[in-house]
Amino acid sequence: MKTSKGRSQRAASSAKATADQATSSKNSLHPANPHQAGYDMAALALSYPALAALLVTTPRGDQSIDFADPIAVKTLNQALLAHHYQLPLWDLPEGYLCPPVPGRLDYLLYLADLLKSSHQGKTPKKSQLKLLDVGCGANLIYSLLAARHFGWQVLASDIDQGALQHGAEILAQHLLTDRIELRQQASSQHIFDHLLQAGEYIDVTLCNPPFHSSAEEAAAGSARKRDNLGLASEAAELNFAGLSHELWCDGGELKFIQRMMQQSVAVGHQVYWFSSLVSKKEHIAPLQAMLKKLGVTGQQVVEMAQGNKQSRFIAWTFLTPAQQQLWRQHRW
Repeated sequence: MKTSKGRSQRAASSAKATADQATSSKNSLHPANPHQAGYDMAALALSYPALAALLVTTPRGDQSIDFADPIAVKTLNQALLAHHYQLPLWDLPEGYLCPPVPGRLDYLLYLADLLKSSHQGKTPKKSQLKLLDVGCGANLIYSLLAARHFGWQVLASDIDQGALQHGAEILAQHLLTDRIELRQQASSQHIFDHLLQAGEYIDVTLCNPPFHSSAEEAAAGSARKRDNLGLASEAAELNFAGLSHELWCDGGELKFIQRMMQQSVAVGHQVYWFSSLVSKKEHIAPLQAMLKKLGVTGQQVVEMAQGNKQSRFIAWTFLTPAQQQLWRQHRW
């Protein structure tokens, strides 16, 4: 049975983690990220009233939520998406990953920078840009942010039919079916194979790959998160959800991205930039070596810092300079 002392210690730990997260994120998110200054909880609660009942006061006197409470975390996401991105009906089925909005937007902002630098410092036309969201999940977060914040067209793919069905409901509710197309990948071993159609062109891809190599490793990762929040072991089912294919795969992150790179060769003429998040820095060197063997014409590693978490993505292209110039002329 939980004691009041235990509950207060948990709340204090969560509040401290929240305060630390807010402080560090101010200085580490992309300069154009609207969330770099933290959350205006009062404004968010006005846009999404359900958040008001879940607000707590940190030791510093700021309004926040208990980030160890899965309901509070999801409600904060709903408030952020309603207030900033005109997505008031966003929801998530039980058991699926609940993504942090600021960090997901950061990846997109850095991809936008990559596209701009590829276009002599000019922003490509929004109406022309098309993103491929590999493994969009039921939350559809990257696709929704790409459409709402950037005005891009999106092709969102996943192997999970249930996730895509839920995503279709979100798109219908927010009248986004003309901007975001959902497409199921039939095989878990295929990423681009049998997905892109002949004559279909993608300006940039993104992927947040499963980074654990087994269910046991994923469980250990959740345990570390609980420890960081000062939670007891019985809190195992808190906000560290995620279906198996969202969290782990054979060989983990490295093997998944290597397979993606190998399969990208076949559609290299249809995509300007491929990209994937890489959570473990030690994976960069073998990934770069593989890209060199595959004969890419360009590759970049973009470092990102999101709160206390250091992250990065790797991007690569097979287009020759002449092909890149033609691409810019005809699409951007």
